[in-house]
Amino acid sequence: MDGNPSILGSHGILEPGDLLIGAVIPIHTDSIFPLATYKQKPTPDICKSFRLDFYQQFQTFRFAVEEINRNPELLPNSTLGFYVYDSCAVLQRELGGTIWMITGLNQVIPNYCCQVHPPLTAVIGHSTSTFSILVAHIMGLYRFPQVSYFSTSSLLSDKRQFPSFFRTVPSDDFQARGLAQMVLHFKWKWVGLIASNDDYGTEVIEVIRQEVVKEGACVAYTVYMSDNLLNQNLPNIVKTIKDSSANVLIVFSVDFYLFPLLDEMLKQNVTGKTFVASEAWSISNRLAVNKYVSLLSGTIGFAFFSSEIKGLQKFLNSMTIYNTPGIYWAKELWEEVFGCTFVDQKNLTVTLNIKKQCTGEEHLSSVQNIYNDVSILRASYNIYTAVYVIATALHDLRQCRSLGGALVGNNCLDIGHFKPWQLMSYFRKVRVTLNNARDVFFDKDGNPPAVYDIVNWQLGSDGTIKQMKSTFCPDFGLIIDFISSKVPNSVCSQSCPEGFKQSLKEGEPVCCFQCSPCAQGEISNQTDAIECWKCPWDMWPNSARDRCLTKPIEFLSYEDYLGITLATISTFSSMVPIFIFRLFVHYKSTPIVRANNYSVSCILLVSLSFCFLCALAFIGYPQPEKCLLRQAAFGLVFTLCVSCILAKTVIVVFAFMATKPGSSLKKWTTPRVPYMIITICTFIQLTLCVFWLTISPPFLQFNIEAKPGIIVVECNENSQFAFWCMLGYLGMLATVSFTVAFLARRLPDNFNEAKLITFSMLAFLSVWVYFIPASLSAQGKYTVAMEIFAILTSSWALVFCMFLPKCFIILFRPDMNSRENLMRKEGGENKEHN
Repeated sequence: MDGNPSILGSHGILEPGDLLIGAVIPIHTDSIFPLATYKQKPTPDICKSFRLDFYQQFQTFRFAVEEINRNPELLPNSTLGFYVYDSCAVLQRELGGTIWMITGLNQVIPNYCCQVHPPLTAVIGHSTSTFSILVAHIMGLYRFPQVSYFSTSSLLSDKRQFPSFFRTVPSDDFQARGLAQMVLHFKWKWVGLIASNDDYGTEVIEVIRQEVVKEGACVAYTVYMSDNLLNQNLPNIVKTIKDSSANVLIVFSVDFYLFPLLDEMLKQNVTGKTFVASEAWSISNRLAVNKYVSLLSGTIGFAFFSSEIKGLQKFLNSMTIYNTPGIYWAKELWEEVFGCTFVDQKNLTVTLNIKKQCTGEEHLSSVQNIYNDVSILRASYNIYTAVYVIATALHDLRQCRSLGGALVGNNCLDIGHFKPWQLMSYFRKVRVTLNNARDVFFDKDGNPPAVYDIVNWQLGSDGTIKQMKSTFCPDFGLIIDFISSKVPNSVCSQSCPEGFKQSLKEGEPVCCFQCSPCAQGEISNQTDAIECWKCPWDMWPNSARDRCLTKPIEFLSYEDYLGITLATISTFSSMVPIFIFRLFVHYKSTPIVRANNYSVSCILLVSLSFCFLCALAFIGYPQPEKCLLRQAAFGLVFTLCVSCILAKTVIVVFAFMATKPGSSLKKWTTPRVPYMIITICTFIQLTLCVFWLTISPPFLQFNIEAKPGIIVVECNENSQFAFWCMLGYLGMLATVSFTVAFLARRLPDNFNEAKLITFSMLAFLSVWVYFIPASLSAQGKYTVAMEIFAILTSSWALVFCMFLPKCFIILFRPDMNSRENLMRKEGGENKEHN
C-alpha cells in the first residue's frame, strides 16, 4: 500500500501515509427498512440514501489530516494517512470495516494483522453506542485505541470492559444530569420518558429517571420504541401519551425511530405536548419539516457543542471529483447536489433520458446546502477534534515523553514501529488546545469535558422551524440565553398555595398530591410546602395561615370594662364595713352593740373591708409580686373574717350554756377566749401560706394553651395542692361556724346573732361551692373575674346577713335598741321555756 490512494470499491478508501488513522463513517444510511416476518430469511439492508451531512464529516476528517500534515510543529517529517469505511449505519458493516482496517487487507481476517507498516494507530468511530459497544469489546482485547465521535452511552465509561475506548462527546451521564437540571429549571414535576429499545435508549433512560427523581420530579410513564414495525405497539403507546397529564416528554432516541411515533400522534390528534430531545435528534433536519410543526414546535433539547472550523468551508467548496479520494462518493455528492448524473457509456441513452449530464466542472460554492453549511458543526467538529487528539498523542510518543509505561527500558519508541497498546498511556494524558481555545482532555473514564448546546425549536415567521441555541455545562449549571415561547406547565397536581401543604395520595407518586390547609397554629409561607410549621410561642397565624402575627395579650386590666367595673365595686364595697364600723363606734354603748361582742365585731368589720380590697390584687397586670402574695393575702384575710364569726358563734353557745347552775363553761366566757380562737385559727392559715410560699411559690405565667391565638398572662399557683389546702381550711372554718350557729339558732332573742351567723355562713359556703365548677370552666381573664366575683359576693353575704339587721335597728328602730325592750323579750322567752 504505497503510492497513490487505494480505492476499495464503494465501501472504503485508503490514503497512504507514514502513520494511518482509521475512520468508520456512515456515508449512506438505510432508506429502506425491510420487515422481519420470521417466516423467511431476512433480506439485506439496502443502503440507498446518500447523506450530505455525513459526507461533510468525511471531508472534515480529510481537512484535519491535511491541516496536520501541513503543520511543521505537529508530527514533523511524518505524514498521516487514513482508512475510511462507509458503514451504512449497519452493524455488520461496522464490524467488517473495523476488522478490515486492522487486518490491512481487502479480505477480512479476524485476529490477524497483515499490515505492519505503516502502522494503524487508532480507529475513529462508531456512529451509534450499540455499534461502539460491540466493536470496543473486540478492540479492547488488543488494547487498540478507539475514539468515538458520536457514541454517548455511559456503559462505555467502564474501563474494565472497554479499556481502549475514548470519545470526543460527553457521556450520557452528563446529559442525564443536564436534563434533570432543565426539568428543575422549568419547574416540570411530571414527565413522560420515551426511549429507543436499544443500548442507547434503555440504559440511559434509567439514569435519567434517577436524576429526574433526585431533582424532585416524577415519571408518569416509560415507553420504548422499536425499529421493527411488526413489534411496534404504537397505538397503545400514543394512547398512553395522550391520556397522561404529563405535558413534557423526554425522548432518548435517534430520529428515524420517531417518524412512526409522530405519524401515529398526528393520527390520534395528540396536542399540547412538549418534547425534550436528546442529542441524537435535537438537530435533525429530517424531523424539522412542516408535517410535524404542530407537534415539534417548542421542542427543547441538548446537542453536541458546536463550533466553527477556520478554513473548512473553503476546503469543502474547493473539492472536485478529481482531487478527493473516493470517486464513487464524490460522484454521488455531485449528483445529489447538482441534480445531474454522470454519463455511463454502457447505458448512455437511458442516462441522458433521465437527468442532465454532470460534467465534473460544477462549483460547489455556487450552491448552499447542508454539505457546505459550516455555521453549526457538531459531529464534524467532534471528528476534527478526534483527529487532533490522535495526532497529539502520536506527537507526544515521538517526543519521547515518559508518561508511565510507554517506554521500553530507557529507549524511546520508533514512531514507525510501535504496538497500539503502547500509545494508550499517551491517550490518557493527552491535552489538546484547539483553534477556538477549547481544551480537550480525557478523564479517568475516557470522557472529555462535558459541554452542550441547548437547542430550542421555534416557529419562524415563515412557518418553518428555527433552531435557537445556547451553551450548557453540567458542572456550572443551566444557562438559557435565547427568548423562548411560553414555558409549558407539566405537573401531576396543581401547586398548593401559601397556607396549605402537600398531602400524598395513597398509591400515587410524591408529585401527585392534594392540598391540605395547615393545622391550627401552623403556617406555610411558600407554595408547594411539604410541611407547615408552628409559629413562635408568642405569635399566631393570620386567617390565610401564610404568616405569623403577634398574639394579643389578655389579662384583667383596669382599662377593661369588666376590670374597671369590678375594681369600682370592690372599692365602694370596702367602704361599707368602714361605715358600719364608725356606726358601731358611735353606738357602742347601746344594748344591741354591746350584746354582740363589740370588739370582735369591730375586728370582723375591718377584716371584711380588707376582704373587699383584696379583690384589687387580682386586677391589673399580674406582676411577680402580685402573683406571690395575692392568694395568700386572700386566704389570710378571709380566715381572719371567718375566725371572728366562729369566735362570736362559740361565745354565744358558751354564754348560754354557762347560765345553767353548776356549769363548768363559765371559765370559757372570759373576754380573752374570742381573741384566742381568732389567733389560733388565723395562725394555722398563716403557717400553711408560709409553707406554700416557701416550698412552691406562685409565679407569673404566659399561658398559650388556654385560648388559641391569645397569650393569657396569669399567675400560676404552682402547687394546686397547697392552694386547695388553703381554700379547704377556709371552707372547714366556715363549715364549723355554720354547724355551731345552726345548732344555736333557737337560743333566746337577746342572743339571736346565731341565726344571722347561720344565714351568713350558708350564703358564704354556697358562693364558694358554686365557684369551683365555674372557675374550672372559665378561661383567661374570666377565671380571675370569677374569683373576684366570689370574693365580693361572699363578703357581701357576710355584711348583709351579719350587720344589716343591726344597722336597721340602730338607724331606723331606735326604740328596739333599749334595755327595757331587751329585758321584756328575754322574760317572754323564759316563760315559753318554762
